[in-house]
Amino acid sequence: MEIIIALCLGITLSAACGFRVFIPPLAMSLASIYGHFPLSSGFEWLSTTEAAIALSIATILEISAYYIPIVDNLLDTVQVPVAVGIGTVITAATLGHTDPVLQWTLAAIAGGGTAGIMGTLASLTRLASTGVTGGLGNFIIATIEAVGSISLSILGLTFPLWTAAIVVGLLIFAVIRIISNPPLKKIGD
Repeated sequence: MEIIIALCLGITLSAACGFRVFIPPLAMSLASIYGHFPLSSGFEWLSTTEAAIALSIATILEISAYYIPIVDNLLDTVQVPVAVGIGTVITAATLGHTDPVLQWTLAAIAGGGTAGIMGTLASLTRLASTGVTGGLGNFIIATIEAVGSISLSILGLTFPLWTAAIVVGLLIFAVIRIISNPPLKKIGD
């Protein structure tokens, strides 16, 4: 049961990484500093004050940069691969005392995959907003993403099973919706 809860936490935090890369590691860092979240071996550095300060600065810079037109779209090109990497590491950190092969396999598939899907969906949403509003409406998307990342991080740390169920349900819905209604259709269809 412990591995299922850890995996649910990893999926939830990885989904939050798809919106903002540095918020979930900051939430993990603060939770571990205050004794609410045990880190697995090799990830103890997250529970240091220095890591919390560095992640806080990175979070502020990331959130601020998404409010600058053009910069937000440029960040999306870098954000998806970085989110996959950080989602993988976060999930591995939650899996604790499991076999390393199982730990990193689950982390790459569940954590990296979830972060990649969420990051791609967020990038496509911003791209559509840029096309429709010329980038003037992107601040609304940026605000929703930041609030979503903060909410998922907090909910994931407090209610990992329920939050993961919601995230997985939303991912399945989004993927089915995209497959059944492709955004671009051929001329004449």
